[in-house]
Amino acid sequence: MIHVLNLTKYYGDYPAIQFVSFDVPAGQIVGFLGPNGAGKSTTMRILTGYLTATSGKATIAGLDVFWDSVEVRRRIGYMAENSPLYLEMRISEYLHYRAGIKGLYGAERKKRIGYVLDRCWITDVRRQIIGTLSKGYRQRVALADALLTSPPVLILDEPTAGLDPAQIRSTRGLIRELGQEHTILLSTHILSEVEMTCDSVIIINRGKVAISSSLADLARKAGERARLVAIFDHAVESDAFLNLPGLTEVVPQALPDGALVRLSSPDMVDLAPKVCALAAQKGWRIRELRSERATLEDLFVQITGEV
Repeated sequence: MIHVLNLTKYYGDYPAIQFVSFDVPAGQIVGFLGPNGAGKSTTMRILTGYLTATSGKATIAGLDVFWDSVEVRRRIGYMAENSPLYLEMRISEYLHYRAGIKGLYGAERKKRIGYVLDRCWITDVRRQIIGTLSKGYRQRVALADALLTSPPVLILDEPTAGLDPAQIRSTRGLIRELGQEHTILLSTHILSEVEMTCDSVIIINRGKVAISSSLADLARKAGERARLVAIFDHAVESDAFLNLPGLTEVVPQALPDGALVRLSSPDMVDLAPKVCALAAQKGWRIRELRSERATLEDLFVQITGEV
């Protein structure tokens, strides 16, 4: 549905993105992640026709975003992080105006406006002037605008920014529902949101794609980075663990009332018995022994080098 090949954008001499390539299959929800300034918004603005690329190619539903810009825009719903709403209009007036621009008239326009007001939880405030709304409500108005024509592709830039926890949970559920009818490219900084809503993830760093993978593959990689956490009632000699066969990592950490050691091995099944045997030999008292898997946040930090 979305195909991006060697997309590059320069601002003067500064490369915002370089040779970005990825695919978003039809019917999938794909998380688009990266640190601030990595090039996420630039890529999204090129896909939606707000910017032109310096070089490279991008197509949506087989249409070139540069040469077939108008047709592409008819097939996408774009919600920017800071959507340019008309602050002097009431919500219902704004959506009525936007629906007309998008070619909706008569009974169909009334039906779709009623639908998006309800789906985005703004029916009760539809008569309120947009300039008086909180950021969270403005985000909902922008999402309603993106859904007006029920486009096959939704491009959402930080859709939950400014929402309270209850609204974030509701929006997360809505995105999952929309994923049954639309292809969605979703940019967010909330990694737990990606894990709960997305099928796959693209991580961009310093203007280049660092990884493009399904969440299932990322979960497998996280499993490969599983560690055993041993907590003791007192200080221990971390060097003693180095004698355990097959051990690849030992990370000790002092605690106020003991010690914590993280251990990694290709064979995690046999690691716990080996640690218990060593503790018995040394006379160490184990308070807790548990496995610990890498999270999406751990992988994100590793890939981007963020701290």
